[in-house]
Amino acid sequence: MTGLRKENEREKKGWCDTMKLKILTREDVAKAVSMAEAIETVKKAFIQFSIGKVEMPLRTQVPVEKQKGVTLFMPAYLADSDAMGAKIVSVFPNNQKRKLPTVHAVVIVVDAETGRPTAVMDGTYLTALRTGAASGVATDLLSRKDACIVAIFGAGTQSRTQLEAICTVRSIKKVWIYDVVPGAASAYVEEMKKHESPIPQDIFVAESPKQAVKEADVICTATTSFRPVFNDSYLKAGVHINGVGSYTPEMQEIPARTVVRSKVVVDSRQAALAEAGDLIISIDGGLISDKHIHGEIGELAAGKISGRESEEETTFFKSVGLAVQDVSVAELVLCRASELGLGLDVDV
Repeated sequence: MTGLRKENEREKKGWCDTMKLKILTREDVAKAVSMAEAIETVKKAFIQFSIGKVEMPLRTQVPVEKQKGVTLFMPAYLADSDAMGAKIVSVFPNNQKRKLPTVHAVVIVVDAETGRPTAVMDGTYLTALRTGAASGVATDLLSRKDACIVAIFGAGTQSRTQLEAICTVRSIKKVWIYDVVPGAASAYVEEMKKHESPIPQDIFVAESPKQAVKEADVICTATTSFRPVFNDSYLKAGVHINGVGSYTPEMQEIPARTVVRSKVVVDSRQAALAEAGDLIISIDGGLISDKHIHGEIGELAAGKISGRESEEETTFFKSVGLAVQDVSVAELVLCRASELGLGLDVDV
């Protein structure tokens, strides 16, 4: 980008000749960027990451043992899109007992030219948006083109954007939702049925994991489970799985047998081998090696590795979540919010 063009772009975003900091709420973030836009943005971020155009340290984890929670610090800089920022996100499963969200987060956007913070925005919904978008990218690249039935495990905030993303990239006709708390699953069905197309009206509570997955073409797991949430023998041929819930070496949503027989694609090799219990447990058990990872989703999006090679193949996308997702989507949110007049500008 030339200096003049970049300056014009900065003026368009409202960042030039001002020391304002934009504050954006959850509602602002939701209004600013659609799921389709988030999917395209995250896809480009994954490509930049996999071709080495990103500076992104492995995220720092601060465990809070007495609450069984963890707070993560996730910075990133994307050279091609000149986007920089960081997310602070807490995952506290005990919050469910307090009737609070499991995930709380804030995202800071930093001007990559001056280093000045330009925005602070709600990261809780943005986390769900970008995580859903990642599954949207993977589902589009790896699932069967005729996929029309979805199974969702976990009825929390993440599961809502998981379904929205899948319905954005595939013509979904039927949805099964399973949660260990039946009331949570029922509330999910009631809420999601209020949505318009592309989310279908045929959404049902599954009484068991088997009922949820036995006819599913796409499965999304968005739980905090430490053991597999379904049995491998329940799966139909050709299923695609998005595993987005487990984020520590001890957590496991996907059966080892499923991992062993699947084409495995990850968001980041380094992060997956450090954090993804779904893979680490199978590796430590001698069932697979790190070479079992087919590649990164950014490599697939860039055409550097193959995707689905048969209608019968089982594919598995394991996401632990990358700061490049947050920063790229946050940059877009800030741009759109400036255009739409969203948010509160404060002096700094």
